[in-house]
Amino acid sequence: MGSSMERQQKKELELYVHIPFCVRKCAYCDFLSAPAAFSAQEVYINALKKEIENFPYSEEYRVTTVFFGGGTPSILPEEWLCGLLELMRRKFYFDANAEVTVECNPGTVDAEKLRSYRKAGINRLSIGLQSADNRELALLGRIHSWEDFCRTYELARAAGFTNINVDLMSALPGQTVSTWEQTLRRVLEKAPEHISAYSLIVEKGTPFYERYHSDVKRRDRGEKPEVLPSEEEERRMYELTEQLLAGVGMHRYEISNYARPGYECRHNKGYWQGIDYAGFGLGASSLLRPVRYRNPEGMQDYLAGDFSKREEELLTREDQMEEFMFLGLRLTQGVLEKEFSERFGAQIDAVYGDVLRRQENLGLLKRDEGRICLTPRGLDLSNAVMAEFLF
Repeated sequence: MGSSMERQQKKELELYVHIPFCVRKCAYCDFLSAPAAFSAQEVYINALKKEIENFPYSEEYRVTTVFFGGGTPSILPEEWLCGLLELMRRKFYFDANAEVTVECNPGTVDAEKLRSYRKAGINRLSIGLQSADNRELALLGRIHSWEDFCRTYELARAAGFTNINVDLMSALPGQTVSTWEQTLRRVLEKAPEHISAYSLIVEKGTPFYERYHSDVKRRDRGEKPEVLPSEEEERRMYELTEQLLAGVGMHRYEISNYARPGYECRHNKGYWQGIDYAGFGLGASSLLRPVRYRNPEGMQDYLAGDFSKREEELLTREDQMEEFMFLGLRLTQGVLEKEFSERFGAQIDAVYGDVLRRQENLGLLKRDEGRICLTPRGLDLSNAVMAEFLF
């Protein structure tokens, strides 16, 4: 692991590894992912190893978190996924307590695979459930049932996982406040350490857009939608989530994320706090301040070993100030005025004084002992508030 002096001299870095394969594309999904043959997956993993091995800045950093996302990383053979982690451990300096997360879907892991994950040092699972209602799962195009989730969850606990996130999705077509409450209560009976609860966004280019975009427009005009929940129902789902989760000791630490004390997702918090990250794999993004870039999104380019930077952007001081504010304010703990001045060599009021006073007068922001954060009403209107911090 190296000496503590060596550790202190290195900058924090988070690693994201994109596995763009899934068993079947969900009807709402607009991520860069698709089913693929086993042989195609193997070629991709070899390209991924090459990209990791050729990363030129590893000596400058210490890795605090790793996140295998997708797609569905857990469909890979365990030796492939664990081999990628082993390669990164050889390439980079890892903190002894680094958080290592794998996204998985119910039914894509077994006891042996989960034991292999634990042995390799994977210490956090993020399970994509979305709903505890089998009718809703079928509508979403998920490959699993609630019962499949329960089996996967129990296997994960038996394998020794003590840090599990469950992904949930509200405001689904035909969903009611009652069925959403049932999903929350069923999941809370399992006592996960973390829950990510997102509202459905009907994205262009998905089957859901073809089916429901006219309903979205209807709701946007203030009319009652035919299939999607109304704005009032969505608001009740949102309030119910915070109420039920708070009741079992899960605090809301970010707009859509809840955790038991000490189990906040360190990887995602790093994004919101502006920690550098390196993304490996098809279309993955990286931020090595002051430079941000993306990997190629064309599979043939990537498999040919073209890891050249796309959309490379040199972030100005103003860009970084903007991101410090609108990403940091996603966290319920907000941002520290002292950290702003240390990072940018300016007092926050000299840059954003007018905005801060205006949002505070509107009851959307509060300032307390050098910390600035959104009020409960500000969290509800977060997009509008954060837009105020753009130059």
